[in-house]
Amino acid sequence: MEAVQFAQALKKAKADFSSANTIEKDFVTSARAWCGGITASGAGRGAELDQNAAVAAELAKYTVTVSSHLSQVRQAIDALPLQEEYPRGVRDDLTTQLTKRQRSLQNMRAVLEQSATEFQQLRHTTYAADTYPDGVGKLDALLRGYIPPDDAVGTALAALQEKYGLKDGEF
Repeated sequence: MEAVQFAQALKKAKADFSSANTIEKDFVTSARAWCGGITASGAGRGAELDQNAAVAAELAKYTVTVSSHLSQVRQAIDALPLQEEYPRGVRDDLTTQLTKRQRSLQNMRAVLEQSATEFQQLRHTTYAADTYPDGVGKLDALLRGYIPPDDAVGTALAALQEKYGLKDGEF
């Protein structure tokens, strides 16, 4: 019975999870393009610095949105009182994956917010035109190591289906 309830919760959470994946992929694509332009050409001058600060702040908002969707998934699965070992293990694995992903997003958000501040600070200093804030370099490194999310909710659901022989119509 617990496996069926857990499968139902996962099926309901799948929409939030899919939405988070889509937003995250869009975020990473945008962040890579923006970051690549800056690392190739520098931070810019004057209005370009203001624009880059605004872009960094806007990109940081994406990470908050994705993390919010992931939190909804976590809340949905954590709300279930699971006693059986296998469903608890599946939930623990999924929770671990979601937590790691949220930490990664939090790191990116912090670097983006740092970058926004650094762009504003550059406006009041003299610097070489081809340089850029430290935060952009950090973000570039994070984005290079980025691995797109897999369908962790679908994997957890499939594991429950396989273990307990559940069919889609049963939950």
